[in-house]
Amino acid sequence: MADQEIQAAPKQELSPAAGEFTREGVYFSPAVDIFDNERELVVLADMPGVSVEDVEIDLRDNVLSIIGKMKPDGEKGDFLLREYRTGNYFRTFRITEVVDQSRITAAMADGVLRLVLPKVEKAVPRKIPIAAE
Repeated sequence: MADQEIQAAPKQELSPAAGEFTREGVYFSPAVDIFDNERELVVLADMPGVSVEDVEIDLRDNVLSIIGKMKPDGEKGDFLLREYRTGNYFRTFRITEVVDQSRITAAMADGVLRLVLPKVEKAVPRKIPIAAE
């Protein structure tokens, strides 16, 4: 089991110099898992500390943007130790013609955003029945 230990990847802070955004504050790229099955793509984005009201999902020009705004923690006092950095989340994905953009859905639970991107019918694999002659 020790060989299969899972290690958390450190957060990656986005560089404002990259020109990705013009908003104030620290932004991180949320870690994502993307699953592909016959009917859809599923994106799971980790955004701990972000409530559903503070998530924006924008789709324009085939670019899907996810923005999660984190409210400041309510702890009072001076930190003696702080290992967990907080900030907002931002990530974009280019959507291809395989996705039916009109049917994209999103849900959020326990700090994980779940995006379901259904495939267009022509991209869904299907078996062609063969008629006997």
